[in-house]
Amino acid sequence: MMRRKLTVVTAASLAVLTMLAGCGGGSGFDDSSSDAKSGGLTDDSSKGLTVLIGSSGDIETEAVKKAVADWASKNNQKATVQVANDMAQQLSQGFAGGDPADVFYLAPEQLAGYASNGSLLAYGEDLKNKSDFYDNLLQTFTYDGKLYAAPKDVSTLQLVINTDMWSAAGLTDADYPTTWDELATVAKKLTSGDHVGLAFNGEYARIGVFLKQAGGGLVSDDGTKAIANDDKSVAGLQEVKDLLDTGTVKYASDLGTGWGGEAFGSKKAAMTIEGNWITGGLSKDYPDVKYKVVPLPEGPAGKGTMHFTNGWGIAADSKNQKGAVSLVEYLTSDDVVMDFAKAFGIMPATKTLADKWKSEFPDLGAFMDGLDYSVTVPTAKGAADVITDLNAQLEGLKGGDAKSILDKTQTNLEAILK
Repeated sequence: MMRRKLTVVTAASLAVLTMLAGCGGGSGFDDSSSDAKSGGLTDDSSKGLTVLIGSSGDIETEAVKKAVADWASKNNQKATVQVANDMAQQLSQGFAGGDPADVFYLAPEQLAGYASNGSLLAYGEDLKNKSDFYDNLLQTFTYDGKLYAAPKDVSTLQLVINTDMWSAAGLTDADYPTTWDELATVAKKLTSGDHVGLAFNGEYARIGVFLKQAGGGLVSDDGTKAIANDDKSVAGLQEVKDLLDTGTVKYASDLGTGWGGEAFGSKKAAMTIEGNWITGGLSKDYPDVKYKVVPLPEGPAGKGTMHFTNGWGIAADSKNQKGAVSLVEYLTSDDVVMDFAKAFGIMPATKTLADKWKSEFPDLGAFMDGLDYSVTVPTAKGAADVITDLNAQLEGLKGGDAKSILDKTQTNLEAILK
C-alpha cells in the first residue's frame, strides 16, 4: 500500500460517497440485510467471483492474481482480478449500477458511507482468523458495532534518517532523537545551505503524530468525541509550529517536492517522517541514498504514531458471499501475506506475523513496533471533509495560530459526531 502523499480522499470521491450515503445505497440492501449473521451467507458457487484492486504496479497485480488463482484452484471455483484505474470511482459506479465486484480493496474513509447504506457485507464475525489482527485495525473497519472488512495490510510512520548526512554532521547512533527537544537539536545540526534537517508533508496524516505524542488527537479512542482543541492536542500542533519557525524543519512542498520521500530522496532534507512505503520509492528512484529507520521521538505523553490501512470489502449484493469470505481468509493467511510482503513491500496487519516480518526485514522493525501505539485518521461519516479543511489550514500553520486552527476543526468534528 504505497501512499506518497496521503490525502484522505479526492474531491470527486467525496462527492460520490456523499451521494451514496444519502440515497440509501446502490445495492438496495438495508442495514440488517448487510449483516452476514442476519440470514446466512449466499453461496452460489456457480457465479465466478470478481476481485477489484487498486494496484501499485505490475508486481502487486501479478502477486494478487496468483493468490486468487491459487484459491480458485484449491476450491474448484472461478475468480478473476480486475485492476481499477480509479478505485474510488469504479467501486462507487459498481454499487450505483447494482453490479459491484464481489471482493475489493476498501479504504477506511469509504467505510461509513457504504456501510450505512447497506452496500457492504458485515462479515467480520465469520472470519476464522479474526483474532489474528491488531485490535486497532479491526476497530478501523468497524461501523455501528459491526466489522465490515478484514485489514489487508498496514503502514505506520517513523523517522527516516540519511546516514551520510548524519555522520557528516558529527552525529552518532547515540544521538538518535528520543524526545521533542532532541529532535529539534539534531534538526538544527543537520541543516546546511543545501538541505534542512527535517521535512514532512504539511497534512494531518503526518502532523497527527505530534498530537498523539502530546496525549491528544482529533477524536477520542472510540471515535465518538471530538478532542481537537483539547490542551494536549493544541500542544502537539504548537510543537510543529515551533519546529517550522526555526527554519530547520519545513514542509516538503516548501522545498519544491511533492512528498516527504521526494524531499528526503533528493537530499533536500536529512530526515523525514514517512511510512514503510518509502523503502520502495527510495530503492526505485534514489538507490544511492543510505538511510536508517528509527522510532519517532516521544512527546510529553510518550510514544505516538499513525497507521494507515486498507481492507478487503465484500459486496452485500454478492451471489457467493460464502466464497468471498473464504477468499478473504485465504488472502489474509500467513503464507499469502508474507508472499505479498516479499513481492511488493506490504506490512502484515496480523499480530501472528509481526516477529516473522521483523526477522525478514530487520532494518524496518520500528514500523511494525509502531502498531502497538498508533492511531489512524478519523473515519466517521463526514470526517474526510473535516480533514480536507484541516489540511488547508495547516498549510498556513507557520504564520498562523495552532489553537485557532484546532478550534475550527473541533467545531467541524462536533457537527458530524452529534
